[in-house]
Formats: sequence, C-alpha cells, structure tokens
Amino acid sequence: MHSLREGILDGTGNDSSAVKPASPSPSLKAVLRGLRHILWPKTVPSDSSPRQLRPTAYLDGLRGFAAFLVYIHHHQLWAHGAQSLQSAVYYENAYGYQGEFRLSTFYGIRNFFTGGHMAVAVFYVISGYVLSVKPLALIQGGEHLKLGDNLASAFFRRWFRLYLPIIATTLLYIASWHLFGYWNFACPPKETFGDELWNWYVEFKNFSFLFKEGGWIWVQANTHTWSIPLEMRGSVITYIACMALSRATTKARLVCLVVLVGYYLYVVDGYYGALFIAGMLQADLDLLARREGGYFPRWLRRLERYKTFIYYHLFVVSMYLAGVPSATNKVEDLRANPGWYWLSYLKPQAVFDPKWFYLFWAANMLVAAVPRMGWLKRFFEGRFCQFLGRISFAFYLVHGPVLATVGDRLYHAVGWGRPIEVGKVDMLAAWRDLLPLPKIGPVGLEFSFLVPHLILLPLTFWLADIVTRMVDEPSVKFAAWLYKRVQGGGKPESKPESSEAMLRLA
Repeated sequence: MHSLREGILDGTGNDSSAVKPASPSPSLKAVLRGLRHILWPKTVPSDSSPRQLRPTAYLDGLRGFAAFLVYIHHHQLWAHGAQSLQSAVYYENAYGYQGEFRLSTFYGIRNFFTGGHMAVAVFYVISGYVLSVKPLALIQGGEHLKLGDNLASAFFRRWFRLYLPIIATTLLYIASWHLFGYWNFACPPKETFGDELWNWYVEFKNFSFLFKEGGWIWVQANTHTWSIPLEMRGSVITYIACMALSRATTKARLVCLVVLVGYYLYVVDGYYGALFIAGMLQADLDLLARREGGYFPRWLRRLERYKTFIYYHLFVVSMYLAGVPSATNKVEDLRANPGWYWLSYLKPQAVFDPKWFYLFWAANMLVAAVPRMGWLKRFFEGRFCQFLGRISFAFYLVHGPVLATVGDRLYHAVGWGRPIEVGKVDMLAAWRDLLPLPKIGPVGLEFSFLVPHLILLPLTFWLADIVTRMVDEPSVKFAAWLYKRVQGGGKPESKPESSEAMLRLA
C-alpha cells in the first residue's frame, strides 16, 4: 500500500490485493492549521543582508503613511464629531478660526490629525507616477510595440485591480450584519439578507460604471470608497495620455502634459485628472533627468545647484497648503479663516470645492520633495512605512467598517458616544459609558480617545493584512491570469491577413 503522504500519481503500480481506504476527510487539526495560517501567518526570519528596495520604494511608504493619515482623520471626526458637530467644524478649519486656538489645528501639525484629504491627493499623484513610469520609459526608448503591449495589459487589469477587493470586502461586511445580527450606525441593515444583496448589487453596478453621472459616488456599506471611481478615471486618463503622446517629441510631450494639467485644474473641474497627469509629468522629468544626452529643460538644469534650498521650501509650503480649511466648499468660508484670505483669491472659477485646488499643489510639492530630502526618504523607506505601503489598499478598505462597528462601540464605552436623539431608540445603550475614561489631554490626544486604539489599531492592521493576502494580492494575480487567458494562454494565433489583403476583401 502507498504511504499516506503519497499522492495518486506517486505509486509504482496497482496493488489489487490491498484494500483501498476511503479518502480521509480533512481532520479538525488540519482545518485549524489552515485557519491559523490565514489569520496568523508565520514570518520568515530575515537574514543579515540589507533589504533590497526598489527605486520607488519611498512612494510605497508615502502611500502607506497617507492611508494611515486617512485612518486618523476619520477616527478624529467620528469621535469628536459625535460629541458636537461644532468640534468637527473646528477640526476642519484653520488655527484661530472663531477664536479657537488648538494644537491639533496648528499649521503643519494639523496634517497629522485631519490629513485625510491631503492623503487622497497624494494617492492620485503617486498613481499617475507609477502607472506611467514604465510606459514613459518605453516611449523614451522608442519601443512603441512594447508600449502597446504594456498599456493593453495595464488597461485590461486595472478595473479588476481596483474593484475586486471592494466586491469581496463589502460583500463580507454586509453578510456579517445578518450572520451575527449586529447593528452599525453608518449603514443600518435591511430587513432580510436578500434585500441587502439586491441593494448592494444595484449600488455596486452603478458605482463601478466609469461614466456614471449623478447619484451616490460610493457604496453605502463603505462610503470611503468614493475615491476609487476617480482613481479609475484618472488611470484611464493616464493611459490615454501615454498612448496619445507616444509619438510626440519630448519637448512637445512635456508641453502637452502641462496644458492638460491646466485644462483639468483651471478650465474644467477635474482636479483628479490634474493630479494624475501631474504625477505623470513628474515621472517623465525624473526619467529624462537620468538619461544621458537626451533632452531636458535647461532652466531646470540651472536650478539643480539650488535643489536642497528649493525642495525644503517646497516641503514647508506643501505642509501649509495641506492644511487648507475644508469644513464647507464655500470660498467665503475659506476666506474667513486666518491665513487664507489672500490665498482664497487664487481659486479658479472652475473648481467647485476649493480645497482640491490647494491640495493639488500641496501633494505635488510633497511627492517631488520626498526623494530629494534624505531623512524624509529614509523614513518612508523604513520598515513601518513599507509595511503600511504593502497593506495600504486593504487598510483603506477595512478601516471604515472597523470604525463603524467595533470603533463606535468602544467610543461609546469610554464616553465618546453620540447624544441620544429624542424619540429614537439608543441602539448602543448597553455600551454607553460602560467604562468612562477622563478626557484629559490636548484636543485630539485625549486619554479616553487614545485608549480604544490599543484595540482598534492592531485590529485594523490585522484585518488589512488578511485582506491583502487573501483578497488584494490574489486579485492582482487573477487579473494577470485572466489577461493571459484572453490572449489564448500565451499561444500565438494563426498569422493574420495583411491590412492590404483585408482592405481588398472589404
């Protein structure tokens, strides 16, 4: 008889005299072992050799840290906004607004409390950079056939890359409401799971349609997904720009990119398009700067000797603009904030929400400055930021559901619950003030606000890591596999007729 360790193809022949045992079902121990591998994967011991980082590893770290700022921003507004809407208003306005002087709103410092909007702008600039850097390298090298293959593959895979993780996480989230029978404030469950699925289907099919107009710009089960359709549109804009300008001269291509940025920022309200194209422009200039003998704007070459002075100042300006007041989208309210009166007159007519105009400049200055500031680049290349970069998309997707379920209950327990509305049932009455803690400390750093994060932050990291390994990374592999399948599994098709022959047949 064969060993239990052998597979069906491992035997040396048939053994008719032996009784073949039935295939054993997986033991409980094996199931638990597999579950443990999913929930608590073993870490591979690192050797003594230094880590090998990609040239753009700092962008991964910057993207991860930006996702962390989104987490902080939403938790700050959830807890403090629950106590008083006025508290949220102060958070979203400048230092000294209406006589309120708080450390969490001070210039530069405020970005660590309410830097979520800046983070989204940084996401878009980084995406424009990384999506275009390979096509631009092929363009500069004159490899137009490879460029077509690269853009075809990237374009095909992009929708799956962005939306499959949303499908998986939102479906699991709404299923958990009915499976475990719990309530959440952000999106109260429907009567039945069937109603929930239908509502999700209707929302998602519209949400994921690239040319959707009007209606909700997110899936109700996770409103933080509003940025993903704009990410998809920006990706399309970037791919089209790469293809459309692939035969242009270097100088003409750079001029066209600048014109596109101006169009999206000053002519129409397409700030996300401007952010993506600006990221593409930065990638183009970085690649040209590394090429010997190629074209590079002479005026930029002349400024190279002053780059340390220039980029440090760009970083400071970036941190100031990143704190743009965003309580409302009215320019009059922006003008009423200390330090923003004269800046408010720079807003173009086309921009509906003023903050995105200033965040455009802030995000681009930051992305340009990071690789030229050694200490800052090393910070984003550090292990913590690289870990955040690896799980950034999943972290962005799961932090909202964790906040609306576990976070809401913990905040109620320590004394940050919402006021009880007259005539409405207090759904979290059992959690309210269960373990009240003192609200001592600066606003945004209160003891009772920080304590719940001893649970919330590790829990969110843990779930984000699971989603990264079980959903996000498999989605990338699935998209690549599917693209290969639609190409016939890599097998060449029969030689097509020439274009002249086809025209004769027509």
